[in-house]
Amino acid sequence: MIISPENLQLLLDGLGTTILIAIIAGIGAILVGTVVTTARVSPIPILRGAAFAYVQFFINVPLLALLILAVFALPAAGLILPLVPTVIIVLTVYEAAYVSEALRSGVNTVAKGEIEAARALGLSLVQSLRYVIVPQSFRAVVQPIGNVMIALAMNTALAAVVGVLELTSRVNSVNLVYAQPIFFYTSAGLVYMAIALAIGISTGWVERKVAIVR
Repeated sequence: MIISPENLQLLLDGLGTTILIAIIAGIGAILVGTVVTTARVSPIPILRGAAFAYVQFFINVPLLALLILAVFALPAAGLILPLVPTVIIVLTVYEAAYVSEALRSGVNTVAKGEIEAARALGLSLVQSLRYVIVPQSFRAVVQPIGNVMIALAMNTALAAVVGVLELTSRVNSVNLVYAQPIFFYTSAGLVYMAIALAIGISTGWVERKVAIVR
């Protein structure tokens, strides 16, 4: 089957949008997740409580419900953003909860002796987190965070439901022209699999590098 250049370009544009969303939301999720983790292990009760509530909310609310709320309900409240930035923000805050959980498990792997040594050297809590706890936590949870990034990449497909013209949406449109669902949806599935493999391979490479640094 020969796909016209116009439709091929639509599919490539959709793939580009999917990758763009995944990359920006992935970076944002790691940054926000790190902040949330820092709050969860802080000695300030109100910060721990707020971070706990944040994580519990986002891991217990379906992503699709959040997307629909952000795209259709928030404009009614006067908060209007373009579709792609809206989806990126929702994916960022949603996946950040999972990044935070992964990082928190990494914090538990840091030896108490190293934390006590940081205190003995006169490091403040923020300095201990920045130079001792958080870096070692990241080294311990490279693979779990990679799994979160794979899930994020797969979740970008839900953006089609709210009107974002990413890969799944473009495949739907092109399939209406050619009426070859097996070919198009199988191909789309293989593309998503390739994205997941790329993330997995990259994660494995990073994990080996940080293991050498240790």
